[in-house]
Amino acid sequence: MPKSMKLYLRISSLVLLFFTSCATNTMVKDCTVVALDAPTFEVPYFSNPEMDYVYKANITAYGNELSGIFIAKKINDTTHRMVFTTEFGNKLLDFEITEHDFKVNSIVAELDRKILINTLVKDFRLLLRSHYQIAAQFESKESKVYLSEDGKRLNYLFVSKSDNTLSKIVHATKRKEKINLFYTVENNIFASKIIIQHKTMPLIIELNYFNNKTN
Repeated sequence: MPKSMKLYLRISSLVLLFFTSCATNTMVKDCTVVALDAPTFEVPYFSNPEMDYVYKANITAYGNELSGIFIAKKINDTTHRMVFTTEFGNKLLDFEITEHDFKVNSIVAELDRKILINTLVKDFRLLLRSHYQIAAQFESKESKVYLSEDGKRLNYLFVSKSDNTLSKIVHATKRKEKINLFYTVENNIFASKIIIQHKTMPLIIELNYFNNKTN
């Protein structure tokens, strides 16, 4: 069989697979499959190495609430450093996170639990990640949806057609949502409010931009 025919059949099979997924997958149930407009997607919200991203943070888990200050900074091309403090400035945790690794610089004993650390690393890795390889693209009336593979999981990036801003990321298995990130966007390069909502446990993280500069 000619190579061109093999390639055609392979592409046809992939398109058929994506159409089938779109019909059964709740994340893109109202979408149609379209051709990729780009092979990658860059998230701008935590990408400026000259900027400290400072947010008031509120974490609600199993009926308990913890408030403080979340600070993130891009320290090189692959790594973000994130610090969580009390509102009085006492450091609770200090992580360095890449797409595939993390380092705990410090953490208070009360939070030094493996399951908690792994959950927070997963959440903040998803939040701080800036580069996605795109495997497929969908469209609804309101959004373009980019599908990116993430190990055994998938990430769906919802980009508003009206202003071309990233408004939501869904981290999921092939059939079930695991984590939702919602963005309220100040402009195309800055998110003024972010909500991280788990679908399989009662955990919500809300981040609101904190401007501590005085006039």
